[in-house]
Amino acid sequence: MAEQLDVNRPLRVAVIGAGPSGIYAAEALIKQGEVAVSVDVFDRLPTPYGLVRYGVAPDHQTIKSVTKVMQKVLQDPRVRFLGNVEYGRDLTYADLKRHYDAVVYTVGASSDRHLNIPGEELPGSLSATEFVAWYNGHPDYQNLDIRLDGQGVAVVGMGNVAVDVTRILAKTAEELGRTDIADHALPVLAQSQVTDIYMLGRRGPAQAKFTTKELRELGELLNADVLVRPEELELDEKSAASIAHDPALLKNLEVLREFAARPLSGKPRRIHIRFFVSPVAILGEGRVQKIRLEKNRLDENLNAVGTGQFEELEVGMVLRSVGYKGVPLPEVPFDSRKGVIPNQGGRVLREGQVALGEYTAGWIKRGPSGVIGTNKADATETIKLLLEDAPSLPLAPEPSPEAVTQLLQLRGVRYVTLEHWLKLDQHECAQGQAQGRPRVKVTSIAKMLELAQG
Repeated sequence: MAEQLDVNRPLRVAVIGAGPSGIYAAEALIKQGEVAVSVDVFDRLPTPYGLVRYGVAPDHQTIKSVTKVMQKVLQDPRVRFLGNVEYGRDLTYADLKRHYDAVVYTVGASSDRHLNIPGEELPGSLSATEFVAWYNGHPDYQNLDIRLDGQGVAVVGMGNVAVDVTRILAKTAEELGRTDIADHALPVLAQSQVTDIYMLGRRGPAQAKFTTKELRELGELLNADVLVRPEELELDEKSAASIAHDPALLKNLEVLREFAARPLSGKPRRIHIRFFVSPVAILGEGRVQKIRLEKNRLDENLNAVGTGQFEELEVGMVLRSVGYKGVPLPEVPFDSRKGVIPNQGGRVLREGQVALGEYTAGWIKRGPSGVIGTNKADATETIKLLLEDAPSLPLAPEPSPEAVTQLLQLRGVRYVTLEHWLKLDQHECAQGQAQGRPRVKVTSIAKMLELAQG
């Protein structure tokens, strides 16, 4: 029991997932002073930081600077980073029970929601998640077949990810060439034939989820004009009332109205921000050629209702950005409707009962909402419960840190330590510096391991 926990026998905690919520969970554990802890943070990729590395747009370097704080957490002597270790393949549920007193699942939401419309399976129709992972150099998506040989692209969704992909599609190769965008993505974007990007929302401007800062950036692009239809900015009474006391949404509306009033300046590309339209079909012979939209109105509950009026846009690509979704883990309970691990404030529930010693944080706990920083409070809430439970946790029979690395070696797992990662990080930054870029990402796992461990 916890009375036995001290520096010689600290509380052993496994964190599954080295993205923001996983690292914030580790930070909350080492910041408290009541219980001695020893934390192992695992990730299936050789690199830490999750969505900060593979989700944040390459032209948003200031957001990525949060990794400096995260690195400090991983450098704490009570924390170990073990990358290139996949839970369920290299490490099982039984292994975690044998070697750890508590487990925190922080695997995020790696899948995405579908539109469920005809033609969605056509080549050229994909999720914004995949597109973002491709241009950010995620190893799983480096070979994605991205073709930008058509003039139109439809981006379905009105959140910040939709704004990100719209902005990346609108920028010049020269602008992108100063970022850490993946080397394989740069020539494809440089040769892009895209002239018109349509950002499509099924409801109105009062229901859009993007932030004002992201929206404003679209209006500052060197390479693209922004077009907004004034009639699509008119609010019904309920919508107007719903944002009357929301400064952020009122600001969004103000920016959109300013866009609508702007004359076109003749820039090479155009961003069309459209409201009250739902995709009902993607059309094409062997590849995406058009998207069919139905005009919507809002009912009394502010839900989108089709009006039976249709239009078609000529597009060579459709990117859906209508939400992320969690993916189940082996031997861990999962609510497939909500796409999360069932939990009570962060304590995992198995068949409705609290599973002692199992916890969750981040998107897999609450669903995909908020920004990177939101995960900090969320992880802290979970760790508070874990520490409350510490006195009653059944202690692991084989808690030594060496037992875990020996087990991985025995299974032939080429696990990556923090020292290995820092070597790879240094290589990427040096390559970047030579080209006047923040870094040049290595996108193949084999190459990562060679550079990190060679």
